[in-house]
Amino acid sequence: MTKTPDFSGKNSAVIVTGATGFIGRHIIPLLLEKNLNVVAIGRDKGKAKIFDWFSSVSFLPFNIDKDEFNLKLEPNTGLIHLAWQNLPNYHSILHFEDNLPKNYQFIKELIKRGVRNVLVSGTCFEYGLQSGQLDVNTITQPNNPYALAKDVLRQYLTYLKKETPFHLKWGRLFYMYGNGQYPQSIIPLLDQAIDRGDEVFNMSGGEQLRDYLPVEVVAQKLVEVYLLNQEGNFNICSGQPISIRRLVEQRIKERNSNIKINLGAVPYSEYEPMAFWGG
Repeated sequence: MTKTPDFSGKNSAVIVTGATGFIGRHIIPLLLEKNLNVVAIGRDKGKAKIFDWFSSVSFLPFNIDKDEFNLKLEPNTGLIHLAWQNLPNYHSILHFEDNLPKNYQFIKELIKRGVRNVLVSGTCFEYGLQSGQLDVNTITQPNNPYALAKDVLRQYLTYLKKETPFHLKWGRLFYMYGNGQYPQSIIPLLDQAIDRGDEVFNMSGGEQLRDYLPVEVVAQKLVEVYLLNQEGNFNICSGQPISIRRLVEQRIKERNSNIKINLGAVPYSEYEPMAFWGG
């Protein structure tokens, strides 16, 4: 049996895909603090230039859908793969017809070129409609195309390790909020309503239990996992459930707002269980 080499602490450089995305923009400063040479990959160089870290990284404009990767890698280069297309449409078949093969081939190509420490962002949706506390040993049961594609990518990479040994770390992301979030998520929607001066915020019944973290904490946890000399699956979560109603009420209090919540105005999601959180 081939033994996976020890790569902990030996990475001089790291490639970050999805660099200008919700998590990527927060993770890069943390990597620079660790004195790593960062190769930031994103589709839009203009967008990247707005970030303070832009002058401290090597930025590579790259579209995984059509561009050929031709970057010459430094020795001991690692990978944090955050990029994924066609979100937040979780039900598009493009996730497994298009995204899955392209992301797999991209990661495989980097491994062929010598990348040996690989962290890929997964999703709590891989657990499907299972309820309660979900730990990393919970069997995956994806119930939408996005979750299925992510779970299959993990399995592909697990088999690839048998051919070319490398450290594979799979970080299942639970919920998060903060700067750069998709504007149709609940906290940005609430903030927009407050900023407009709305008197009422329409939402679901608010009874769902979820696992939320600030995106800055999520980024920190991912960096910690990346630097571990340990591979496997990791839940990137708080481990503490909070109701959506409570989350909204907390945000209203933080914003010193008098906006009223209209419970039940929005239907509950069909692709999420009512109560689940990480462990």
